[in-house]
Amino acid sequence: MFAPVNISGLVCPNNVFLAPLAGYTNYPFRELCRRLGAGLTFTEMVSCKGLLYGNEETKKLLVHGEESPKAAQIFGCDPQIMRAACEGEELAPFDLIDINMGCPMPKVVKNGEGSALMENPTLAEKVISECVKSGKRISVKFRTGVTEEKKITAEFARLCEGAGACMITVHGRTREKVYAGAPDYAEIAAAKNAVSIPVIANGGVWSKSDAEKTLAKTGADGVMIARAAMYRPQVFADIASTEPPPMKELFLRQLSETLALYGERFACVFMRKMAAFYLKGKPQAAENKRRLFSAQTTEEVALLAEEIF
Repeated sequence: MFAPVNISGLVCPNNVFLAPLAGYTNYPFRELCRRLGAGLTFTEMVSCKGLLYGNEETKKLLVHGEESPKAAQIFGCDPQIMRAACEGEELAPFDLIDINMGCPMPKVVKNGEGSALMENPTLAEKVISECVKSGKRISVKFRTGVTEEKKITAEFARLCEGAGACMITVHGRTREKVYAGAPDYAEIAAAKNAVSIPVIANGGVWSKSDAEKTLAKTGADGVMIARAAMYRPQVFADIASTEPPPMKELFLRQLSETLALYGERFACVFMRKMAAFYLKGKPQAAENKRRLFSAQTTEEVALLAEEIF
């Protein structure tokens, strides 16, 4: 059930992936999840227009190391700009480029990007085929549809494969559901039955048993873990049946790596936020979160982590 997966010659050590998470999947967090057992990790979604115009904040999202395999996720709706980004030096180190066609956020959708492309299949197909011309491995992440009344999962899966995508990830909810409700396993299964490329199931995976259920119900080639990783990255170790290091050790290493890469202010704010996720469900979580968010330096955050984890 949990096994290596081959994506057009790219062999991932297992089929349990870390999803692209806007605002969270920076390099130190991706590395944390990879060390715990994630078979493939994705950057947070990166604007192709931002890359085109050399935006420094956009480039920061693509910080990486020597790890392999690694994937980047991009978004946009102009086929030529998307292809140019795939051909550019910023994306050159990545083994796989994923196109976001599932983001439900209004600021993305109103620009014709993210899940808006599911409503414009002609343009979606053109975007994929142009990106494929870059010579990079191209995958697509999308939803079951825009509304509950019109689910187009299998149809859109065939479109992606026909345009040259070498993998698809299906988030088993429509855009109108955002992240609410149970994923539609039948729709993911329909996508799996419609194509011959690997299909990754996304949505509702919080534990090893959830991952097993998802694979059993969908026949998918793998699962992608999103919000569960933010609350408990050890979920990857659970699925791999390995013993993770203590949370304190994991947190302090992530803090140190984040500080080294992004500087004091970012590291302090970001790691306070991560600590709040990691504390969920723990004794005295509310009080410890209050103390964390009053910390003004990474040194204070580290001292608190030594005490509370």
